[in-house]
Amino acid sequence: MPFPFEVPFAELDANLDTYVDAIFGALSSEFLTLPKGNGFIEYPVFEQGYEALKRTTGDFRDMSAEPVIELILKVPVAFIVLRSMLGFTPPEWAYVATQRSGVEVPQGAARTLDRNIRMNPLAALKFNGGVGGARLRALVVAACELLTEGAPTNERTPELIHRLDKADTRDGIKSIQPMADLGVPYAMLLYERFLGRPFAGHRDSVSELVGDVLETAIEGVLTRAGISHRKTKRAERITGFDQAPDFIIPNEFNPHIVIEAKITEDDGTARDKVTRVQHLGELSTQGLNPGDPPRFEVVACIAGRGFKVRREDMKKLILATRGKVFTLQTLARLVDCTRLGEYKTK
Repeated sequence: MPFPFEVPFAELDANLDTYVDAIFGALSSEFLTLPKGNGFIEYPVFEQGYEALKRTTGDFRDMSAEPVIELILKVPVAFIVLRSMLGFTPPEWAYVATQRSGVEVPQGAARTLDRNIRMNPLAALKFNGGVGGARLRALVVAACELLTEGAPTNERTPELIHRLDKADTRDGIKSIQPMADLGVPYAMLLYERFLGRPFAGHRDSVSELVGDVLETAIEGVLTRAGISHRKTKRAERITGFDQAPDFIIPNEFNPHIVIEAKITEDDGTARDKVTRVQHLGELSTQGLNPGDPPRFEVVACIAGRGFKVRREDMKKLILATRGKVFTLQTLARLVDCTRLGEYKTK
């Protein structure tokens, strides 16, 4: 079965469903694997922080803040363990710490501290007082207090669930101790995983890297062919485009080809991304007379199962690009089957 980028537009328009099937057949899902990225903590390192925190707190029987702060300065990965016990994101932890201590802990500062520790989880921290030390203290004190107190009983209502109403923190230390000593029942582990999604935090932290897989592959194709191109930055403003495409060939001052790289595992998000490509298609003919060639060629490179759900959306994508829709499986044809061939030097 030929692909839509291999046939004239008239043939494409007359047999659109056939070419939707061709694109669907070349799409594969990447959701089963995630890039580790910088700052990924392997389990043995995480466990080292857990065991150190367990020893320091006497098997979690005394969550006094001062010994925990001293431990974190020596074994920073214990900070990550502490956050995992809370079940908070860094900005959430920063907010609670600010509210409880009166020390301003900006969300950005909490993210930076968390990331720096994940990058070097066993490298001792050096805080000689100052703002950084005060923020770390506020975070740890808030965590130790919350883990000691557990979920407040006066906030338990049928309509709401408190974030600390978890198997290991519901009743404060009384909940943590049996979890540390005996473990957690598998059904409860599965229930809390259901509420939180496996790998959710890591998936969010590497979301840009997931998209970079496709962009890196496109950039490799362009570079190997010696094609001059401009790769735009996220949220960058480019004259003539209300939203910058991912690649402009040869450059933004004389755009002849634009490439959008889109990857999604969700059909709702896929619809939004198709609309984005459609808008580029409209820009390419804006102000021209019927029958005039577009000012620039629009190319879509897509990946992920989200694009395989709605046939009508795929039809719109194929028409908006006049058939120039490529997947990771067909990316090798990108130069030969678009105007990119005109700029090939290698």
